[in-house]
Parts: sequence; structure tokens; C-alpha cells
Amino acid sequence: MWESESESMGGREYGNGILGSSKHGVKTDGFERRGQSWYVATDIPSDLLVRVEEINFHLHKYPLLSRCGRMNRIIYESRDAELNEVELENLPGGPDAFELAAKFCYGIAVDLTAANISGLRCAAEYLEMTEDLEEGNLIFKTEAFLSYVVLSSWRDSILVLKSCENLSPWAENLQIVRRCSESIAWKACANPRGIRWTYTGKPAGISSPKWNEMKDSSPGRNQQVPPDWWFEDVSLLRIDHFVRVVTAIKVKGMRFELTGAAIMQYAAKWLPGLVKEGSGEDANNKDNVSANWKGGGLHMIVAASKDDISNIQMKEQRMIIESLISIIPPQKDSVSCSFFLRLLRMANMLKVAPALVTELEKRVGMQLEQATLTDLLIPSYNKGETLYDVELVQRLLEHFLVQVQMEQSSPSRQSFSDKHGYESGSPRRNNANSNAMARVARLVDSYLTEVSRDRNLSLTKFQVLAEALPDTARSCDDGLYRAVDSYLKAHPTLTEHERKRLCRVMDCQKLSIDACMHAAQNERLPLRVVVQVLFSEQVKISNAIGNNAVKESTAGSHYSHPVISTRKALLEGTPQSFQEGWATAKKDINTLKFELESMKAKYLELQSEMEVLQRQFDKMGKPKQASAWTSGWKKLSKLTKMTAMDNPEMESSQVPTADPARKAPRRWRNSIS
Repeated sequence: MWESESESMGGREYGNGILGSSKHGVKTDGFERRGQSWYVATDIPSDLLVRVEEINFHLHKYPLLSRCGRMNRIIYESRDAELNEVELENLPGGPDAFELAAKFCYGIAVDLTAANISGLRCAAEYLEMTEDLEEGNLIFKTEAFLSYVVLSSWRDSILVLKSCENLSPWAENLQIVRRCSESIAWKACANPRGIRWTYTGKPAGISSPKWNEMKDSSPGRNQQVPPDWWFEDVSLLRIDHFVRVVTAIKVKGMRFELTGAAIMQYAAKWLPGLVKEGSGEDANNKDNVSANWKGGGLHMIVAASKDDISNIQMKEQRMIIESLISIIPPQKDSVSCSFFLRLLRMANMLKVAPALVTELEKRVGMQLEQATLTDLLIPSYNKGETLYDVELVQRLLEHFLVQVQMEQSSPSRQSFSDKHGYESGSPRRNNANSNAMARVARLVDSYLTEVSRDRNLSLTKFQVLAEALPDTARSCDDGLYRAVDSYLKAHPTLTEHERKRLCRVMDCQKLSIDACMHAAQNERLPLRVVVQVLFSEQVKISNAIGNNAVKESTAGSHYSHPVISTRKALLEGTPQSFQEGWATAKKDINTLKFELESMKAKYLELQSEMEVLQRQFDKMGKPKQASAWTSGWKKLSKLTKMTAMDNPEMESSQVPTADPARKAPRRWRNSIS
């Protein structure tokens, strides 16, 4: 399945990867293993014991010293001519690589393959098997095989890069990783029509964007190669090597949507709980994914508790998340918004670097209109807080609004619009922005309805999130009313002031007939809100009836349709649900009108009675005002009566008391007598 004509031809040109030497210091029939030790099949007894990890090699000095510079230094620098035991520490490739190097020193044929070439190349460098000691030494041979066989083959480049995972830092220093990554990148960016090498193809049960169904794992002569043929093979690599390959692919000019799809494919392979479609993880299962490095690869353990995840494993998962974030193409729609949100969920759980989390949030804000409610329900990992991370959604909305504003005012985006044949700020762009805003508004309303059931959600957080979008984002506030009603159900202890404050987030004039019918009978709403709903609905119904009457009359004049002249006839032509809703609303409005008229009549009656009582009070409490002369005459009359009672002679005289000239002589005469 893996071999192709070009690859097998390359192997034949190099002698099928068989290395040999014409010079034999010691004649041998090969190596044989006994337990933990290797022995040379020869009659000459060994004079050197080489220990590599736990394996012992019983060898001869001359073949090794003639080709290994390191062995020369170890033996001669020890100044011990009888030294017969050497231990090689940290030899790259381990005992397997040293076995092949030792066979090469003895002139035994060595089969070079993509699986062993990287370890043997690093071991040759470690043993210093250079051309200074012998022409055609192991370093030269392995380098030639890498350059002319491995790097010309797609399959071998993948396998060699995979085998380099346990050879750090030797494979990096020898540029094996870089060269393999460059080779893979060049082949991945090639025109699919010109591909003649083999590749793994699409595995069962895995789907990716724009993936064409294939019957065989390798392309036939007349079979079309899909543009994402390289996804599965590249996803076999470890995360650091995958980053190197993707970086090289981006430099070569690969389309950003294909690069993003490859990243999503890699995440689907190594983090299956991250991009599983339709998965709605419960907030209680916050730590349901763990990772473990085994055999140079990452193996996922799903549904593990938090206590089972070690710190090392969490660091490895964090490294994968951070690496994927760093290589995602910066263009919009390079990956789906759902993938971003799931990556953000896991990043918060694993406490990824704040700068990368902020970058993720900005990327989500760029395409928030593509999100779904399930992906937006990200748990809050702070103890004592709300069930869902409401503040995170608020930040996402802020990034979205900033993005919309930038699209409307950025000169670069205006020039992009000009290139595509329409002016900046044109109705086409405004339409796109308004449609995106409307989708986000519906998403926020659904999110508010879901999180409002959390009793720990404060009124302030609910109100801030509900008012984050401008008023023009919602043409209808039914979703917002549903969220408000859900919040009132979950928080029955709200005061009257808090309920009024909560209801301010919605506009009663934007409610539909069904929502108004529900609100009119909703006992949880403040009475003032109910009155506003009924009044606004009455106005809308009246306007609708008037507009329909005008339209029907106009249409009747042109198309000879019967004109609906009365409101009753108009209602008969409407659906039953509308008639019932309008009748119920009209009944409630009439009831309120009757109550208002009754109150007004009682008020007028009380006002009239008050005026009557006021007049009566004025009559009783205020005496008539007399003139000064009348008052004086009354006092004088009273004084005269009192004097007459004291002196009877005064009664008959009838002399006016007001004449002082006559009164004075009379009093004088009486006094003389």
C-alpha cells in the first residue's frame, strides 16, 4: 500500500538500502544474541565489552577503533592498554542503533530502512564515524540514504520524522527534523493532479472538510486526488513535529482553509473529546479528558476524573492546546467557530497562558455569528461562581462588536470591497453586518434563557449581557422576553424594584402577538409592564388593521377584489390563532378601560362633593362683615340701655348721646343742684 514506482526505484538506485564493507578486520558469520548479550560469531575471542544501557556487546577492538573516533578517544585517553570494558551513556538510538553500527564496523551487510535510518545516523554521529577515519564511513552512508532515498519519498519522510521523536536533541542538531519537515511541506503543497506517490488516505469514520470518498488507499492513474490527501499522514506526527510541518506548509503558500482543516483533523485524532460533533458535555464533567505519552505518541484517555490526571499529563495537554493556537492561520474562517469555542473550553480547563486565551477569544469574536448554543455553554471553573462562564460570553460579544465596527470603518477592508466590485459601506456589506448582528442577538437570547435558570446568576450580569448588543440588533424581543420570564421563574424572591429593573432590558413594542398574550397573563411581571404590553399591542393592532384596510382597498381598486370595510370582516379573513389572540387582547384592554372610566367617574363625584362641603364650611365658619358705623351704633345703643337702667330720668329725656354740646351743660346743671 505504501510503495510506489518512484519510491521503489529510488531504493534500487541505492542498492536497496544494503550497506556493506569490502574490508573485514575480523571474519565473522554474524552476530548472535544470548539473553542480554550479543556475541560475534567468530573463532577469535572478544577483547572488548561495550555496555549500552542493559545490553552487553562482546566485540573486538580493531574493527571498532578503525571506524569509531569516540572509541579511539575513550581507549587512548584512559592510558590503560588493557582496558577491555567501555560503557556508552546516552547513545541515541540505544542498543538497536549500536548493533547496526557494530555490524557495519565488522563489514556485515546492514539493511537501511526509514525506521532505522534516523537512529543509525544519530548513533554514527555519536560514535564519530567520520571520513577522516575511513572513506565511505557510516556518517557518509547514512547521509546519502537520507538525502537520496528518504527525502524523495513521502512515506519515508513521514516515518523518519516519526522515528525522530525519541532522538532529541540529536535529530534536531543534525537537521533531520528540518529536512523531513521541508520535504513533507513541499509535497503537501504540490498540485494534487501531479501526485504519483502513495499516501494513507481517508480512514474509516473520519471526515474532514472537502474530503472526497476514495475506494483505495493509494491513487490510481485515472483517480482524482483530493486536496486534503495529506491530512491523515501528517496527523500521525507528534505535536512539536506537526507544528514544524504546518509552519513550513504555511511558508510554502498553502491555502489557509486547508491548513486550518489539517489542524482540526489533528485535534480530532489526538483530542477526540474536543471536536466531537454534537457533544454537550455537562458542567459537572469539567475534567473529562486526559492525555498520556506512550511510545512517542499521545494517547487519549476519555472520561477520566480530575484526580487521575497527573501534573505531567496536564502539562502535555496544555502544550498541545498552546501549540495548536499558535499555528492557526490568522485569516477569518480558517477553522470553524465551533472548533475555536471547544478549544477555548479546554484551554480554560487546563489554565492555558492568558495571552493565548485572549487570542482565542478574539478569534471567536471574529466569527461569533457561526457559533451554536451548545458550544457557547462553557462551564465556569471558578469555585463559588455561576455554572456557566457568563463573563467569557460578554467578552466574546465585545470582541464581536469591535470586529463589526472595524469592518465598517477600516480602510483596508474598504479597499478589499472595492476590489470585489462594490463600494465600501454599500448595502451589501451593511446587509451582511446586520444579518450577523441578528444571528448573534438570537444566540445571546438563547444563551440568556439557558443560563437564567442558574440561581447564582446575579441580576447585574444578566442585565449587562442582555444590553451588550445595540437596540438595532433585535427586530423582535420575544427571545429576550423568554429569557426574562425564565429568570423570574428561577428567582422568585426578587423585589418589585428588581423586577422592574429586569424588565427594562426588553422593549414591549417589539413583542409579537403571542408574546404579548403570554405577558398579559404573566403574574410574575410588574403591573406597569403588563399595561405597557397591552397598550403597545393595541396600538400595533390598530395600525395593522388600518394598514391592511388601506392595502386591501388599494388592491381592490386595481384588481377588483372585494374591499374589507369593517374590522369584523377583516378578522374573519385572518387565521384563527390571530383572531383568538386579538380577541383576548381586546377583552383585556376593554376591562382596563372600564376600570379607568369607573375610577374617573368616582373621582369627579368626590370632587363635586368636596366643592359642596367647601361652600358649606365657608358659610358656617366665616361671620358677616358689618360696616364701622353700624358697629358703632350697636355699641352706643347698648351703652344707652345700661345708663337708663341706672338713672330713670335719662329714659324720658331722649337726648342724643352723639351731641356733646347739649350733654355737657346738662351734666353741669345736675352737678350745681
